[in-house]
Amino acid sequence: MQPRASAKRSRKEIPDKLFYKIGEVSRLTGVEPYVLRYWETEFPFLRPRKNKSGQRVYVKKDLELIERIKHLLYVERYTIEGVRQRLGGEARGPAGRQAPQQADLERIRQRLREILKLLQ
Repeated sequence: MQPRASAKRSRKEIPDKLFYKIGEVSRLTGVEPYVLRYWETEFPFLRPRKNKSGQRVYVKKDLELIERIKHLLYVERYTIEGVRQRLGGEARGPAGRQAPQQADLERIRQRLREILKLLQ
């Protein structure tokens, strides 16, 4: 259970900054930079921005996501596909929540079309 303790410890030690470079993220999370770059290819929800010079810049939310991925892979022993499904579903939210949002948008569009016709 050693990884679990280090995961909790690194979450507490995350300095409060706007951006983190890949080296800092590696040091804070205990995940090598090449693994972080690989995870970006495997997990569509892990997409750090790049600065003007092309360097990856992570935000605190990215670090928390990396810690979650690390925990699922190394402690809970999920596969890459299992983590993708587990966190991909959480990132999108429940399917039931998305349907009303689409319906709301369609009602708004329809109402705007009606208003446009009235104005013409």
